[in-house]
Amino acid sequence: MNQLDMGVRRFGRVNWLGLWTLMRREVLRFWVVWTQTLLAPLVTAGLFMLIFSIAIGPSRGAVMGVPFIEFLAPGIMTMTVIQNAFANTSSSIVISKVQGNIVDTLMPPLSPMEIVVGYLAGAVARGVVIALGITIGLVLVLGIGVAHPVWALTFVTLGGALMGSVGIVAGIFANKFDQMAAITNFIVTPLAFLSGTFYSVSALPGGLQVLTRVNPIFYLIDGARFGVIGVSDSDPVLGLSVVAGVTLVVSALAWRMIRTGYRLKS
Repeated sequence: MNQLDMGVRRFGRVNWLGLWTLMRREVLRFWVVWTQTLLAPLVTAGLFMLIFSIAIGPSRGAVMGVPFIEFLAPGIMTMTVIQNAFANTSSSIVISKVQGNIVDTLMPPLSPMEIVVGYLAGAVARGVVIALGITIGLVLVLGIGVAHPVWALTFVTLGGALMGSVGIVAGIFANKFDQMAAITNFIVTPLAFLSGTFYSVSALPGGLQVLTRVNPIFYLIDGARFGVIGVSDSDPVLGLSVVAGVTLVVSALAWRMIRTGYRLKS
């Protein structure tokens, strides 16, 4: 291979061609089966909103000064985003391990950081597309605008990155689909549901408030709620700091696991 070819593949310390290829693969994984990975979550989110609208009805009072259905909408959106971001990276790694082709990702000249970034690109892209779809539905059906678009996009992107990182760690740790299902059912889903999606944390007693505020998913949902409807239980700057810090920690753990080959090379 001549120097020109090497220059195309690697500029400085980054293998741009390899990174782009991995990112493209992870995006195409969910894009080619969009009815399962994009349409299905949108339908599920719509059903959540419909059921709560019917069950609660117009008699339900306001929460934090806004109608309950408007309070609920950003939480449903963020919960859907993080669940699908987690599923994107975790399923990609577990399927590759079960099928025995994880070597196709580990053997190319990609650094552990490039592998992490490539996987996260797919998780973030899937989360952002789903968030955009739900937002369009909120605007057209409920007439809910976006109060602070930059804040909303920031928390959606961070949510995809955080749960994508968690998905990498979980995918590396799990060797079988039932182990992956256990992580999803007993860790990811409870964290998502018990994070202020359906209620204001101010309505909880003191002890539960403390437990909720140590859950990083709470800050994701609360920050996205501020971005969409302009109200929140906590300072969005604090939420941004917490989520960014946790994302860096989990991403570093994912990098470490890939670098050492934990449960990947044995």
